[in-house]
Amino acid sequence: MSRLKILPLLVTLFAFVMMGCSSAEKEEVDPGSIIVGHVTDSHSWHLFDYKTKNGEVHPVAINLPVIFLDEGHLEVFSSKQFHHGHSVYQGRNHTYALVGGGLAKEEVVCVKEAAVEEAPLEDDIVEVGDEMYILAKDNDGKVIKPIDISITKTAAAIIIAVTLLIIIILASAKKYKVRAGKAPHGMQSLIEILVLHVRDDIVGPILGRNTERFLPYLLTLFFFIFFCNILGLIPFFPAGANITGNIAVTAILALITFFITNLNGNKHYWKDIFNTPGVPAWLKIFPLMPVVELVGVFTKPIVLMIRLFANMTAGHIVILGFVVIIFILSNSLGMAVGGAVSAVSVIFAVFISLLECLVAYIQAFVFTMLSALYISMAVENPEEA
Repeated sequence: MSRLKILPLLVTLFAFVMMGCSSAEKEEVDPGSIIVGHVTDSHSWHLFDYKTKNGEVHPVAINLPVIFLDEGHLEVFSSKQFHHGHSVYQGRNHTYALVGGGLAKEEVVCVKEAAVEEAPLEDDIVEVGDEMYILAKDNDGKVIKPIDISITKTAAAIIIAVTLLIIIILASAKKYKVRAGKAPHGMQSLIEILVLHVRDDIVGPILGRNTERFLPYLLTLFFFIFFCNILGLIPFFPAGANITGNIAVTAILALITFFITNLNGNKHYWKDIFNTPGVPAWLKIFPLMPVVELVGVFTKPIVLMIRLFANMTAGHIVILGFVVIIFILSNSLGMAVGGAVSAVSVIFAVFISLLECLVAYIQAFVFTMLSALYISMAVENPEEA
């Protein structure tokens, strides 16, 4: 019976994909740009495209604020001014262009005329010279790029995720006062289960008597990562942003763990790094082991950063890959082949999506567990153990 319940979902998805195949039958499909566009950051939040009667495609997006510093001047305006990369923006003193978008990267900034190492990245904001779409360079020949502090799609998604998470947590906390002495109810039950799980199954066994000291941070870490991962799997606004698939986000989380670990490290922690016990004296004099241990201090946060970023990004890419292959085959071999392949692609995409729900929890669990482990190694006192 449970298998039959999922059939309507699969049929609906199959019909949706078939309609997509028929509408894209004669259109060029660039799988790379489609996938990268969904997993990377941008200055606007793309929702969908619609086609007019004359065949023109118009994107519908939420225009986010562009904020950057250029020669000490603060520029603030809407990303709508770039018209999805089709236009430039005239600032106070200079003209700016958005790399990519409606025009190819080579067209919008003439990258071919710039040094290869100075070629801007997709969705960079660059300063252009007097001649339209020509890169402006400083006296050293470097491409002039303002200091971009814009509220991008990832930043907006973090604000939304944190706001929703705070509302959920505060609402659950309020229920404990209203329903004092009663069993948890609704969302309160889920939050209590997760809090107790993190405290008793992840943090407690690792940190022991230091659990209460670091529990607030580790709970925040777990809930933030888990909530962002789940929101990233929902394919429509205000969800759908690949927050933990942005390496800048995972780098900040890893840096916070790094600083908490090393700022709270006791004398035994630092002594074991520079005078590792149980190691031959000649390895300490060389000094090979102190160097290895010191490198390990910096590689631990890198491992945290890369693991979360790679796993979440890979899941999104695989799901998008199964969807995009339908359109590729429809264009190259005809709609009949694309329709036949769509049945298999949709099933695999649904399976990977369900698997990603598990991965969303696992990555939050692993990041929190390793953070607790690193902190434990820094604050543990062998003499009191």
